[in-house]
Amino acid sequence: MSSVTYDSRGGIAEIAINRPDKHNVIDHSVVEGLNAAWRRFNASDDKVAILTATGDKAFTAGANLRDIPHDFWRAVPGVGVKVDKPVIAATAGIVIGGGLVLVQFADLAVAADNTVFSYPEAKVGYSGGLISSLAARIPHKLAMELLLLGGSIDARRAYEIGLVNKVVPVGEQRAAARDFAVQIAANAPLVLTMLKRFVGDVLPKGPSEAAAIARATVEAVNTAEDYHEGIKAFLEKRSPVFAGR
Repeated sequence: MSSVTYDSRGGIAEIAINRPDKHNVIDHSVVEGLNAAWRRFNASDDKVAILTATGDKAFTAGANLRDIPHDFWRAVPGVGVKVDKPVIAATAGIVIGGGLVLVQFADLAVAADNTVFSYPEAKVGYSGGLISSLAARIPHKLAMELLLLGGSIDARRAYEIGLVNKVVPVGEQRAAARDFAVQIAANAPLVLTMLKRFVGDVLPKGPSEAAAIARATVEAVNTAEDYHEGIKAFLEKRSPVFAGR
């Protein structure tokens, strides 16, 4: 069973964390699956992506603390993979740690009424720091309350502070997200891309976010076809033939 699924219909990609038996916990396979899904989304004709999870009890219980995926940043759209097309999060149940990070980097969010958002890493003694960008998306004091106390907020409170766009009965979150996606997919792609990029430039980036984006950029160069061609040409003592990819 794939840890992350990708379904495409009508120009809309539905990407789902698919480990319901483990509360959709984020392990190395989920990181790799999400990274691959964002790359597939970029290369596809899909215009909008819905990020969700299998089941209604947990969007995700957060990182697997027995084997923490320290490269979680690779799974985050706009951080590990540059994504210029709109992303909508659709949540239900618990949204812990890295799950909250994924929601904060989505462009829109729909929450089932049983959703509970939590960032308990201060209680655990572990954090990758990407959560700091939450303060650019919701009021500062409320972000700090979540981060420093390690508490939680329900779906209604998340709506009130602007973390989610809509709260719906449990089980209806995917349909509501798809309603948003259908409307977005009917709009001009070039305008959507421009506006998403411009908004990304307006939003402040925390240190971990900036560092992860830089690392992803360097990684893309050092794993490209041109990298392999350059090394091969050097060893073969010939001029390289670069393809720009």
